[in-house]
Amino acid sequence: MNRREFGIFSITAIGCAAGGGVLINKFYEPKLHLRPPGSAENFESLCIKCGQCVQVCPYHSIELLGLDDGINIASAYINPSKRGCYLCDLFPCVLACPSGALDHSINSIKDVKMGVAVVRDIQKCYATLNKSVSQDNISTLLERKTYNQREEEAKKIIENNINKSCSLCVDSCLVDGAINFIEIDGKKVVKIESNCVGCGVCQEVCFAGVIEILPQKSYKEIYEE
Repeated sequence: MNRREFGIFSITAIGCAAGGGVLINKFYEPKLHLRPPGSAENFESLCIKCGQCVQVCPYHSIELLGLDDGINIASAYINPSKRGCYLCDLFPCVLACPSGALDHSINSIKDVKMGVAVVRDIQKCYATLNKSVSQDNISTLLERKTYNQREEEAKKIIENNINKSCSLCVDSCLVDGAINFIEIDGKKVVKIESNCVGCGVCQEVCFAGVIEILPQKSYKEIYEE
């Protein structure tokens, strides 16, 4: 390839890349993922996909996105159906982040804004139905391997609900008063409060699939507007 051919090839490649970028921006709709605590507004552009937050998370809550997530591949996220964020003391994931994707000014739970919990299909809620939790109901949660004392303590809360009316979401919540039971027509109903930070633990432990976290949403957006 001579100099002229190389120049034409380079210009063509740059044009194709630019065109591809325009098409991606126009037609690609990125999914909203639950990001680790302290995630910046422009997390996707700041995350350098180093995986350091994954390595230091004591609850093994943080994973890296796979190939099916397009331009967000290998960025850090939390799947609350598998494991929520337990809002650790000192937020080791934040301290480990070298790029500013996780804001180092986050130093307490009240600063965290990961999303907000919503209640779906309350008729399936074991608390509302006044049904007891069986070992079979939570077998998946109990069979999960634990690697440290923190995970063991989270597991004990789950075990303590066996043969009792379900209160897993309330018992496991890390934020005082963020999720409560209220009584409607003589039945217990789950109510999400304004101090919910969207950590995802309630979704993790809700084996009935009643609770879902809406990532990157605020309480005001969902409940007040």
